[in-house]
Amino acid sequence: MRKLILAAALASAMPFGPLAAQDTLLPVAADTETGTIMLKMSAPDDAGIAGRYLYVAQIETGVGSAATGVDRGAPLRTGILRFRRLGKKVVAELENTKFIAPNGSKAQQDSIANSFSNATMWVGDIKETSEDGSFSFDFAPFLAKDHFGFAQQLGDGYTLQGDYSLADPAKVKAFPENVEFSALLSFTSKKPDPSLRNVSPNGSDISLWVRHSLVELPDDPMPRRTDPYGFAFSTQTYDFSAPLGKSMLVNLAERHRLEKVDPAAERGPVKEPIVYYVDGAAPEPVRQALIDGVGWWAEAFDEAGFIDAFRVEVLPANVDPLDMRYNAVNWVNRATRGWSYGPSIVDPRTGEILKGSVMLGSLRVRQDIMIFQALMGAGLTDTGDPNDPVPVALARIRQLGAHEVGHTLGLAHNFAASTQDRYSVMDYPAPRVELVEGKLSIANAYGVGVGEWDKFAIKYLYAAKTDEEARAMVQEAQARGLRFASNADTDGTGAANPYGGLWDDGLEPAAELHRVLDVREAALKRFNIDAIPAGQDLASLRRAFVPIWLLHRYQTEASAKLLGGVYTPIGLNGDDVAVSKVPAHQQDAALDALMRALSVETLSIPRQLWHALSYGPRTDYDYSTTIEILPMAGGSVFDPMRAAEIGAVAVLDNLLAPDRLNRLDIQQADGIAAPDVERVLDRLIGHANDSARKGALGRRIATTIALSMAKASRESALSQSIGMQMDGRIATWAAELSRSRAKGADGDWARGLGALLSDRQALDAAISNKSMLPDLPPGSPI
Repeated sequence: MRKLILAAALASAMPFGPLAAQDTLLPVAADTETGTIMLKMSAPDDAGIAGRYLYVAQIETGVGSAATGVDRGAPLRTGILRFRRLGKKVVAELENTKFIAPNGSKAQQDSIANSFSNATMWVGDIKETSEDGSFSFDFAPFLAKDHFGFAQQLGDGYTLQGDYSLADPAKVKAFPENVEFSALLSFTSKKPDPSLRNVSPNGSDISLWVRHSLVELPDDPMPRRTDPYGFAFSTQTYDFSAPLGKSMLVNLAERHRLEKVDPAAERGPVKEPIVYYVDGAAPEPVRQALIDGVGWWAEAFDEAGFIDAFRVEVLPANVDPLDMRYNAVNWVNRATRGWSYGPSIVDPRTGEILKGSVMLGSLRVRQDIMIFQALMGAGLTDTGDPNDPVPVALARIRQLGAHEVGHTLGLAHNFAASTQDRYSVMDYPAPRVELVEGKLSIANAYGVGVGEWDKFAIKYLYAAKTDEEARAMVQEAQARGLRFASNADTDGTGAANPYGGLWDDGLEPAAELHRVLDVREAALKRFNIDAIPAGQDLASLRRAFVPIWLLHRYQTEASAKLLGGVYTPIGLNGDDVAVSKVPAHQQDAALDALMRALSVETLSIPRQLWHALSYGPRTDYDYSTTIEILPMAGGSVFDPMRAAEIGAVAVLDNLLAPDRLNRLDIQQADGIAAPDVERVLDRLIGHANDSARKGALGRRIATTIALSMAKASRESALSQSIGMQMDGRIATWAAELSRSRAKGADGDWARGLGALLSDRQALDAAISNKSMLPDLPPGSPI
């Protein structure tokens, strides 16, 4: 598997006889005139099986829309594909490798194989049968099918155009351990999504190329290691031969094959290093930054006892990045900014990573430069100043390259790293913007090198030969206080684990939110047309403004996790770990910090920016810009009131998340003197009443609070009793507002809001109206 041999591409048509004599995985004849790709299989066994191969599919050419995830270089599917003869037909089916009995008898293994379904991917006609029982068939129709759900992924009525989808015989290549095929798939829709209209040449049709590989299964499967902690990515299996009383669930740790020359040596050189190749399409100085950042992993392997085990090179110009021999860091271009990914191609039998295939979005670095220019001024760009936006953005790219490659080494996210001062590149790091003598500084925005968690995780995953050795390492790390929190316990606005903040910073989330709000205040005061480069259109200032206005959005989410927060460490029976609730004083501090983020003062935009953000034209018809900016007040006129509403929603969506309110109820029942639902509602209503007395902006904030409370009370995930409690409190508030004797706008607003809150039908319509409770513009990734 690690030594696939390259060969020249096949000729346009290869007869079976001469080809069979070549050193190739299986005989192939590709005819460019007829469009056929004939495969020849050996005589089938008693079960009709003629061949078993590792099947790998990857995207050769992407769509260019970040929303679809259909990106150049993306792995699609890996599995064991077998070809079975049934009469005059050949069946291509994926084996079910999830349910196994490796330590069971043959009878038990046969029972498992017959108890769970395989997946039939295609049925074709057998064209010829030889005297020795071997047979041939045209594989091209298999390649031209949408096996991957692209039509559903593209959405909005997209369907495969069968007549416009076909395999290319000219692209077939056969090698001793693999055979490569390419196929064109075409899709069309009568109502395409705007993101796809934006990238399609005719606004409706999408075409892409898919690479299919049949690869020889490794004849020496790598020893299996499990990962019950979730520190690594894993291939999930169920072992029916597990001893009675033991768990059948087995999470096979995904990792590269890495063997020392002397297996008994605690420290020594390796037989074959892990090498990653950076896409030459990445421009300088980005390419060098990626080489540097990805190269940080060499230190972690060295500390784990593997000498010269990891290195980074530039992908040679004549090498296909989809070649299974090369771990690739692909530079992916899209019309809009989007996520980067670190998927791997894995042997489903053992968890062995056969190829890392990182995809880095090319617009990420440009987005970061825009943010840093908005913070510090575009005039510092390329000056060599400590606050020069370009070197800081490259520092982020180094970290990003290390992060995504970390995934392809097998490592899961660890979002707790920000609570222990950047001790893992597997976190989502917030740029650390500081106030130095009252002035903004990004000189210390990102860390350098892998952290303590990363070094532990590589040792845990690669140096431990057995699960017992790995557990001892984990217990030592637990004793050192290393924290871990990954997606399962951190995703969603209602997530409970305070260690699991994304794009956050600092040990104390609430204190950090106050600090970030101070930084944001300073950033808003200095924001002006210098935030964009000289000569750039003034209307683009609106896009640069958004990440400054919402600079606190991620720390707000992290602070909200303290409310009803529960520290939920991962461990096995016998590990020294314990669940604990966030202390009451920290929850009180979080509620105070969130109220500050919801204040009129925080959500006021300096008056001088109202005009600065109103330059025409209203739009440049660039989809990548229109989705990123705040709503306008008609034409190109900036709407500071709408911006305030969006800022309020950023707080309220987190504070009033149903799971969070449910936990506040639980901790009240547990007798903890921390904020409960009643106290949160009282704070919000009191805050709304106080805000409303501060003018038009305050009334906008108060209305947003009222509508958000009403919306939260109707959430299906919320306890019905809490929903009733909220409805009752809203009704009491509505009655108070309706009795208002205030004159002028304040009184009219109070009585109008009271009437709305008292009319269930009208209130339902209001909270379902996006113009009443607007969505935040895109934030992640940064």
